[in-house]
Amino acid sequence: QVQLVESGGGSVQAGGSLRLSCAASGYTYNQDCMGWFRQAPGKERETVAVLFRRGTHYADSVKGRFTISQDNAQNTLYLQMNSLKPEDTAMYYCAAGAETSWCYWSPLYESYEYKYWGQGTQVTVSS
Repeated sequence: QVQLVESGGGSVQAGGSLRLSCAASGYTYNQDCMGWFRQAPGKERETVAVLFRRGTHYADSVKGRFTISQDNAQNTLYLQMNSLKPEDTAMYYCAAGAETSWCYWSPLYESYEYKYWGQGTQVTVSS
C-alpha cells in the first residue's frame, strides 16, 4: 500500500516562500516518476513540477521560482516555492507513478499518468 502525505502548506503574503514536503511509504511506486500538481477552485488540476530519471520539468508559470527535489534516503519529495504570487493559491498534490512507470528520458507530465496521490496541502498567497 503506497501512501503519500503532503505537508508544509499555509498562508503567506505575495513574495514569500513555502516548502512543501511529501512523505512516501510503500514499495510499489516509482521514485523516479514523481511530481507536484495543483488545483485552484473552479479550475482543472495542473502540473506544477515533475521529476524523471534524467532531470526535472516545470510549468512555465513557476519556472525560476519553484524547485522540485527528492531525498531518496528519506523517501521524501519536496517543492521549494519562492516569490509566491496570489495566482499560486491552490491545493497542492504530490503524485507518484506506478512501479512499472517509465520515465527515464522524459517525465510523466499529465496527471492521468500518475497512479498514487496524496490528500493535498493548501497554499494561500495574499496580495
